[in-house]
Amino acid sequence: MKRKMELLVPGGDVDAIKAAILAVGGHPIADEDSSTHAIYCGLDKFNARNRAANISFDELQSIIRLAHTHNCLIFLTLNILILENEITALTSLLNQLANTQIDGLIVQDLGLLYLLKKHYPTLPVHASTQMTTHNPGQIKFLHKLGVERVNLSRELNLEEIKHLSSIANENKMSTEVFVHGSQCLSFSGICYMSSFYGSNSGNRGRCSQPCRDKYNTTLAGNDYPLNLKDNAAYNNIGELYDAGVYSLKIEGRIKKSDYIYSVARTYRKQLDSWLKQKTLQNDSASLYKVFNRDFSNAYLTGNISKKMFIDNPRDYSLKRIAAENKHLSQEEIADAEQALYNEKDTIKAEVEEKIKHLSIEKLPLTMRVSGREGTPLKVTVQKDQTSFDVYSNITLTGKGTEALRYDTIFKRLKAINDTDYFISDMDLEHMPNNLYLPFKELTTIKNQLLYILNDNKHPIAPIRLPALKNTSESHAQTPVHVIISSLKDLQQVKKTNAQLYFKLPSNFKKNFTELVGIFKQEPKLIPWFPAVIIGDDYLLALKFLDKAKPRLLVTDNTGIAFEACNNGIKWIAGPSLNLVNSYSLLCLKEDFNCSGAFLSNEISRSQIKGIQKPADFKLFYSIYHPQLLMTTRQCLFHQVVGCQKTTLNDSCMQHCEKSSSITNTKDIAFIIEKTYGNHQRIYGRQHCLNTAIVKDMPHRFDAFVVDLSPVKTETNVKTDHKDLLHCFEEFILGKTDAEELHQLIAPTSNNAYKKGI
Repeated sequence: MKRKMELLVPGGDVDAIKAAILAVGGHPIADEDSSTHAIYCGLDKFNARNRAANISFDELQSIIRLAHTHNCLIFLTLNILILENEITALTSLLNQLANTQIDGLIVQDLGLLYLLKKHYPTLPVHASTQMTTHNPGQIKFLHKLGVERVNLSRELNLEEIKHLSSIANENKMSTEVFVHGSQCLSFSGICYMSSFYGSNSGNRGRCSQPCRDKYNTTLAGNDYPLNLKDNAAYNNIGELYDAGVYSLKIEGRIKKSDYIYSVARTYRKQLDSWLKQKTLQNDSASLYKVFNRDFSNAYLTGNISKKMFIDNPRDYSLKRIAAENKHLSQEEIADAEQALYNEKDTIKAEVEEKIKHLSIEKLPLTMRVSGREGTPLKVTVQKDQTSFDVYSNITLTGKGTEALRYDTIFKRLKAINDTDYFISDMDLEHMPNNLYLPFKELTTIKNQLLYILNDNKHPIAPIRLPALKNTSESHAQTPVHVIISSLKDLQQVKKTNAQLYFKLPSNFKKNFTELVGIFKQEPKLIPWFPAVIIGDDYLLALKFLDKAKPRLLVTDNTGIAFEACNNGIKWIAGPSLNLVNSYSLLCLKEDFNCSGAFLSNEISRSQIKGIQKPADFKLFYSIYHPQLLMTTRQCLFHQVVGCQKTTLNDSCMQHCEKSSSITNTKDIAFIIEKTYGNHQRIYGRQHCLNTAIVKDMPHRFDAFVVDLSPVKTETNVKTDHKDLLHCFEEFILGKTDAEELHQLIAPTSNNAYKKGI
């Protein structure tokens, strides 16, 4: 039997979803040679594209029905971090979703994954690209949480995708890869650039896209140095099939219906051509007729270079005409541009005409209620061209508390109006007056009706989460906890009373033996693993665990967390795991034997206060650190200061060490840094210093942490590490006030704690 492949298409508003259905729907699912088709969309809350129009829950019900009649699946995006005060509203929504025909939920938040696994096992779960999945341990981590499908990080090449797909298949999971649309510069899920400088968190669907902004012209001559071309794997579908990928995903939930229709139809034709004939079409012209920033597939091919950037974030369609027709006169080029405008208008008109014939109106039901004393109550339901009967389990009687009337019956049956149907007419003409039936029997009839209307599936009772237990208060104790990331700093601080964490690079092949030796010599030194560990770097990290045998570790990577749990190593969850609610802490403790966690530095004072930590679990918070805003697999120095190399290679990762900065037209500066063994990173212009939290919540945390990583920002420190740590220790113990620290360390910022996400 041939393996199927799915085309997964975005839909923001109702019209875009209809366009997606028309573009890809219609194949019989049982056709072995055909692709399967799915659409992902979001409600007006809890999704990562709040700039999209999105849909209401009532519209979702009808959209599911419309999509299913066209052999399309519907996946719902719940792919944001869930704050503590939103848990009640979230469970209310999940209770509703459990009684729909939704085909899958796309999720980012660990607390939500925990709730779905524990309380909603009938809802299929997919891991969002916001979970930054790029190594085998992360696949296994997600499998343990009941995830059926994982959307892999967009930065991976075909060989890396093939390996991860094989790991997923071994665990009875499938993989999904973005093949078209806007490309993020940062690894998704760990970008805080929009959050820290505009209070618009990408982890909450509010990214203001500062990477698309105009900057002061760089030394390399670029005005838009962070702006990537769009992704297009139109010619790589066969290779992705061979790599074991199941779903090909198109980006674009803020795009309009004409864009969705054009792109989805083009990819459907290409996918069908491959599945049926093992041939690929060469005509991608239609992709250039809708919005694009030009295209690149360089992440897939592993050819990461400056050619992936474009120095203009706007629509490339017209510029392409001029670029490819330089032999034409200006008048001829103008004619060609006008022809494209006309064609765009024609496409819009055609799509509008097509989608207006698709209805998502609720389906009407007519009911006839009948019976007489001594017989069961009979409800006859007319649905479409069919009808069915439902009977009460007991007979009608002439005595009771309230006679059966239209209002009393409708009141008990009106829950049907919350489904994809509504009661358009209810006839009681054949129902004599003064007949009685217990109200609980009407409820039984309602449940029978819902069962039949829900494809003979029993309604799932709503879940009510038990109240979380208040755990004992903590108190930050000395010694102060300190993060370092260089061997030079180790020599300076190891003689202090500080508890030391050492940040490992993503790739430490260059000094692997030296690092293992240091951790053996310094058993109190705790290794800290970064958020991104890909391919051979991940294997080397596992080798490090085997050789160094740490008693405890901190990790920002769930793959390392999985391995620590499996090998009985105590571990602490780092801040890049984006923990913002009590259930994410429970998830890590109960499912992965986590002993403690850092709360996210994105959330505010009020958002922190409601979080309950589990029993026998430590809570950490970083009060001083360089503000890491973005980690990228790209080389930004090509764009900023220039680089002799045209493409990125393995030696760049191990040996390159540079720093620079860029400033946008609002005079906001960002620090670009590359250190040995690490991917390139963007930092805020100032360090974060949050002394307020020590006073606001002195008994909430087990440790406040100071990060001494040598990132050069505008922040100046007027003393050495030893005296600085002593000052922090005195402040945390309440022996000095914050003013002394702020005089030693300036300037600093602390916007996230004030504004939150």
